[in-house]
Amino acid sequence: MSLLLGQIVDALGGSLQGGSRDTPICRIAPLQAAGPGDLSVLSHPRYQQQLAASRATCVIVAPALRAAALARGACILAEQPYAYFARATQLWRRHHAPAPAPGVHASAVLDPTAQVHPTASIGPLCVLERDAQVGAGSRLQARVTVGADCRIGARCLLHAGVVVGADGFGFAPEDGQWIKIEQLGAVRIGDDVEIGANTCIDRGTLQDTVIEDGVKLDNLIQIGHNVHIGKHSALAGCVGVAGSARIGAHCTIGGGAIVLGHLELADHVHISAATVVTRSLTRPGQYTGLFPIDDNARWEKNAATLKQLHSLRERIKALEQALKAA
Repeated sequence: MSLLLGQIVDALGGSLQGGSRDTPICRIAPLQAAGPGDLSVLSHPRYQQQLAASRATCVIVAPALRAAALARGACILAEQPYAYFARATQLWRRHHAPAPAPGVHASAVLDPTAQVHPTASIGPLCVLERDAQVGAGSRLQARVTVGADCRIGARCLLHAGVVVGADGFGFAPEDGQWIKIEQLGAVRIGDDVEIGANTCIDRGTLQDTVIEDGVKLDNLIQIGHNVHIGKHSALAGCVGVAGSARIGAHCTIGGGAIVLGHLELADHVHISAATVVTRSLTRPGQYTGLFPIDDNARWEKNAATLKQLHSLRERIKALEQALKAA
């Protein structure tokens, strides 16, 4: 089932150049793989060489690349091409696969005290425990669990296997044993949050774990108890955030990164993939803590040298002092 270029522009805006509104689009495709009947996007000027070779029927580009785009065919001019592409995918999904109707699947298990907004959709095998709340327009896909007293705001999307409100990892040592600390808080999730498959968000110990509006969490993320994540932050797959860490608004954390407990990240902090954050970061910016990949023999030598940095520094300081005294 195709969409016409005119339908796309009418729905999303932008300026159609060098093409007919009646041209059918049968697929949205990557620039290199696109062919006749496909809509594609040039998301960054560095891919301009791919633009000339693309066989796409139409390409979404920034106004500055209008001439280059028209040299190969039709284009849609958009101030933010990648954001336009994102909205185009949403339009395509609505056209081809409408969202599930509101309601609760017959196999879902809801505590009698759980509250589900009439416009929300609860998928197969979901579990909502005592006093759980799901807001307007939210969608819980298969096997999502929402623990007791946990609240999910409006227009959220929780993918398969998400667990909201399992116990946080809290134990006190006593005479060589571990004494469980009961987790008496809950989880509060704001509006327009998306949570990827099999991600776990633990309930707080005494206060709630908080995920603010617009946060996006990828698959297989662990959010510890009492964590607070600010508005519109985005965390990629396999990130781990330990208990009581506070992440500001508009932050990004790359895949596999770790944020240690009780640390604070300011607004607009961006963490590279696989970085371990071991101290609070009070200034916006990009932070990276990687030991560069190398062939194993050279890596082992460099790692051994790294262990000696402190003693080498002390030796250099002693030499500098000796030179000054000479």
